[in-house]
Amino acid sequence: MSSVDPRSEDERASTAEMAWRGIERCRQGDWREGLYWLGQAADARDASQELPSLFFAYLGFGMARYQGQTQQGLLLCRHALELELYQPESYYFLARAHLLAGDRRAAFDVVERGLQIDPTHEQLLKLRDQLGRRRPPVLPFLQRRHPLNRVLGRLRHHWHQRRRPSAG
Repeated sequence: MSSVDPRSEDERASTAEMAWRGIERCRQGDWREGLYWLGQAADARDASQELPSLFFAYLGFGMARYQGQTQQGLLLCRHALELELYQPESYYFLARAHLLAGDRRAAFDVVERGLQIDPTHEQLLKLRDQLGRRRPPVLPFLQRRHPLNRVLGRLRHHWHQRRRPSAG
């Protein structure tokens, strides 16, 4: 099956049509073509046409993941949530962009907020499972980031790792 050259499709598509075409291509796993159409929509955008909030989430994650523009991607993903707060797919892409930026804690917080919107969102549930759940601080009367909690937490982690039966 050969890939269709995106430039050969209807070049007179409206900005919104290009945005949705890009979103659908990304959903199908063809990020190269999807980002092409999202870029076309971004370039053609005029003040009279509103783009869907998901446009910003997909473009933001795509820029972070495939173009290495993590900070710009995070800004676009956040903008998507400013436009439409109750869109769980936008939370998913913001969380993934945070992971690309190396901020696991922020990613986990975003996943939790997204699951408050839609507790059954499959991608958010899978991402939460991948991130794992944090244990409570060893000394709950101190902040999680307190040096004592950090040291004791590492010791607890190593102790639990040593107690596990080895797979051998």
